[in-house]
Amino acid sequence: MVKPRIDRHYLAGLMVILCLGSSTLGQTAPEDEQFGPVVRAYLGYLRNEQHVVDDRASRREVNREYYRRNSNRIRALRQIAIQIAEESQNDYLPELEAVAADEFRSLFEHPPKSHTLQVGDVLWTKFRYIGRVRSGEVFYVFARLDPYEQAELMTRTQNRIEAAEDPEGANPILRTRDITRARRVNNPE
Repeated sequence: MVKPRIDRHYLAGLMVILCLGSSTLGQTAPEDEQFGPVVRAYLGYLRNEQHVVDDRASRREVNREYYRRNSNRIRALRQIAIQIAEESQNDYLPELEAVAADEFRSLFEHPPKSHTLQVGDVLWTKFRYIGRVRSGEVFYVFARLDPYEQAELMTRTQNRIEAAEDPEGANPILRTRDITRARRVNNPE
């Protein structure tokens, strides 16, 4: 029987990851103490993502452009997460996506024009536009809708299309600011 051989570089990398993970486990930045456990966990996740990007850059696995863009993206996500948490006074964050204008195709098959977006727009019943954040460069931040919001929007869109009797004229950008998270705030399951 042949024993599998473990590469020493793989083992060293695994040890570094375990040490980094255990050293940051349970630690939060002092400025994050004002938030609940969900928001603190997300901010901790972003800190860990920055450590990964820093580590990859220090080992020259990524180029300077990759490092700069991803560090800026992480800063943009942190800024918008804190803004959402402070405004809502709720320990909840949606799944956030921050993309530069040239990355819209990573989220949308038929990307919208960035200058047409308005805060609160819902695109393809999947994403709500949160806003622009300048973090070294401009990032457009979207919140992925939860399945309940998606189903509700799909029903509304279908009703609107049927009422207009024009299924070809459906607009993928919906101006729907009236959909609230009252169900989540009032019934935090």
